[in-house]
Amino acid sequence: MSRLQTRFAQLKEQNRAALVTFVTAGDPGYYASLAILKGLPAAGADVIELGMPFTDPMADGPAIQLANIRALAAKQNLAKTLQMVREFRKDNNETPLVLMGYFNPIHKYGVPAFIDDAKAAGVDGLIVVDMPPEHNGELCDPAQAAGMDFIRLTTPTTDDARLPTVLNGSSGFVYYVSVAGVTGAGAATLEHVEEAVTRLRRHTDLPISIGFGIRTPEQAAAIARLADGVVVGSALIDHIANASSDQQAIDGVLSHCAALSEGVRNARK
Repeated sequence: MSRLQTRFAQLKEQNRAALVTFVTAGDPGYYASLAILKGLPAAGADVIELGMPFTDPMADGPAIQLANIRALAAKQNLAKTLQMVREFRKDNNETPLVLMGYFNPIHKYGVPAFIDDAKAAGVDGLIVVDMPPEHNGELCDPAQAAGMDFIRLTTPTTDDARLPTVLNGSSGFVYYVSVAGVTGAGAATLEHVEEAVTRLRRHTDLPISIGFGIRTPEQAAAIARLADGVVVGSALIDHIANASSDQQAIDGVLSHCAALSEGVRNARK
C-alpha cells in the first residue's frame, strides 16, 4: 500500500477525517518554508500538499498567487522543491506528501526526469490542475507506473456524464473543489457538500477530500463529519503574508494547523 492508502485506511479505522494542509514551497523563503513543512505533521497535518511555484497559478486566489510570487522572488524552483522533499523525508517516512501545481514547470524540467526525481525524493502523489484526463498519457500514466498517485480535481460543474472520464485513472484520493471559483474564495454550504459527497461516492471508492474556502477549526470540523479529508491552504498561507519575521510565519502556520487538527479530530466524537 502507498503512504496515501495507508494513511486514509488508518484514519477510517479511527473514524475521523484527514487534515490535508497546503503550503507553497519556498514561501516566504527556502529555510522558513522547510521549517514549516517539517513542522506540519507534529502540528496535526495528516497529508501535506506542497505547491510547486509557478508564475500563472490560474486556479488560485490572491493568497496563493502572492505565495507563488514570494516563493519565486526567493529563487524557489522545481529542483529546490524536490530538495525540500528529500530534506523532509530524512526525518519523516510516514506522512504522505503530494506535489500540487501546474504542468508548465514539470514540462520545462522534463517529464521523465521529473517523475524519476520526484519518486526518488519521496513524493507520493501529484495534483496537476491543468492536466485533463484526455492527456493522461503525458503525465498521469507514467507517474502511476512509477508508483505515484495522480489525484484529480472535481468541481460543482463536473456532472454525472463527465465524472467517469475525470475519475478514470484517478488514485490516492479525489479532491472535490467545493466552490466554483478560485482558492480561498467563499465557502460552500454544508448541504451542497453533503450532496456532492453522496454523488461522488456513487462513482468512486476513493477517499474524498473537500477543499477551497475552509478557514476555521469549526468549518473544518463540519466538513470532517461529511468527507474523508479536509483541505486547508489559503488560511495557513495568510499567516505567512501577515508575518513580520520568518519565525512569526512558522509559528503562525503551525499554530493554526494545530487548531484545525483539533477541530477535525474531535468532529465525529
